[in-house]
Amino acid sequence: MSGTETITARFEVTGWDDAELPALDGDWIGAVTMRKSYTEGLVGESIAHFVHSGDEESRGYLAAERITGALDDGRSGSFTVHHGALQHPSDDSAFGYIIPNAGTGDFAAFAGRARIVHDDRGAYFVFTLDS
Repeated sequence: MSGTETITARFEVTGWDDAELPALDGDWIGAVTMRKSYTEGLVGESIAHFVHSGDEESRGYLAAERITGALDDGRSGSFTVHHGALQHPSDDSAFGYIIPNAGTGDFAAFAGRARIVHDDRGAYFVFTLDS
């Protein structure tokens, strides 16, 4: 691969389980183990460790997510994304990075940026891969 490649990957959240954060007390922070099913662009699944502060109307989050699946062109493997945002009605803060050298299989060399976007069909990732 040379240049830049963009992958759009639609997903659905399929699991949301509260998790403990040892040594952090209070209601200012929470944690979740999240699972997703990727259904379009990249087909597969993921598990994420999701830490958040605030309430459902306005919160910030950070997540480390391991995605395993296959692309429409047949490439397959796993890669890790660290992402976050300030989730509020006028949110434009979403950011994310594909962790270099953390992939497997055909995704072993993946590195670049990641951003979650929303439209009338729901949430999806836009991955911008750098070679």
